[in-house]
Amino acid sequence: TVITGDYGLTAAAIARQVEIIKDDYVSVNGVEVEAMPQKELMALLSTDKPVVFSRTTPQHKLKIVEAYKKLGEIVAVTGDGVNDILALRSAHIGIAMGKSGTDVARDAADMILLDDNFSTIVRAVEEGRGIYANIKKFMTYILASNVAEMVPVIAMGLFGIPPALTVLQILAIDLGTDLLPALALGAERPEKGLLNQPPRKKTEALLDKKLLLRAYGFLGVIEAAVSMGLFLLSFALNGIGVGELVGLKDAIVNATASGEVLRIYAHATTMTLMGVIFCQIGNVFACRSETRPFYKSFASENKWIYIGILAELAIALALVYVPFMQTIFDTAPLKGTDFLFLLACPIILLAFEEFRKLIVRKRKARI
Repeated sequence: TVITGDYGLTAAAIARQVEIIKDDYVSVNGVEVEAMPQKELMALLSTDKPVVFSRTTPQHKLKIVEAYKKLGEIVAVTGDGVNDILALRSAHIGIAMGKSGTDVARDAADMILLDDNFSTIVRAVEEGRGIYANIKKFMTYILASNVAEMVPVIAMGLFGIPPALTVLQILAIDLGTDLLPALALGAERPEKGLLNQPPRKKTEALLDKKLLLRAYGFLGVIEAAVSMGLFLLSFALNGIGVGELVGLKDAIVNATASGEVLRIYAHATTMTLMGVIFCQIGNVFACRSETRPFYKSFASENKWIYIGILAELAIALALVYVPFMQTIFDTAPLKGTDFLFLLACPIILLAFEEFRKLIVRKRKARI
């Protein structure tokens, strides 16, 4: 739709130049708009033909915008002069020209095109969608590790085993190792094909059911299972089964167990801690896209992802090998063979996540 104060032939000529009009179109002047009942105007706007409104006043423009809104349309208005103020204010989004536009038009608008180029609107929409998607990536990544942190407490209460993670170890994940990779996800560039997706609903929440199910019900469950498996495996490799571990719970918690048992426990909690951290390394790549395979995200450059992972590993190694950190966080040094188990953590998580993404892509292809 073209709405202008110019003559109809001038408006139509410009509309043809920008390919709004190709063949047939409807031409309506301001006098006709003023005399037209609201329902008749709404019926006119519902036509498939392009509509050119000419010789319109600010009140006419406002009337047209309000008619579009009553039809349930999302309305964007572009303008540069005083005559556009009412329409810019009434539209869902008013877009003013930054170079040629008047000050009052810019004040009334929601968006200002500094270069007066309409193609900038497309880039702005893409950037906005990218930012929204990155926030969801950040939240998915952060929330997933919460399950792995909660399960040790739940397991202690339900099964009577010692806690697989201490309070300070949980804080080391939340305030240490997770921080930089999560921030790096906020610097992701918009994915290819982002503009091909339909716009989200206005009522759609940022923290929605889909995100919670993926973070808590899928990724988090995998991390919890893997890390708790490492905890129990550490005891099993030292000849202590689950039944015996239950009997040792009080002695371990009260630090009255033998030195050997406490050494094994420190090693087991360290393996649990490192298991969560290594799972989160895989989770960074999983969260870079909700549907695309993780290896395709390598084409999207984001050096902060790799800087964040290196920082995460540096903090993790400091927790395990720096003596005063060992004392504070109750960790124990790991052997080379322990890292063979840890390297499997991100692979396991990514394997399950890639299988989920494959199912999602197949479902979308059938729709």
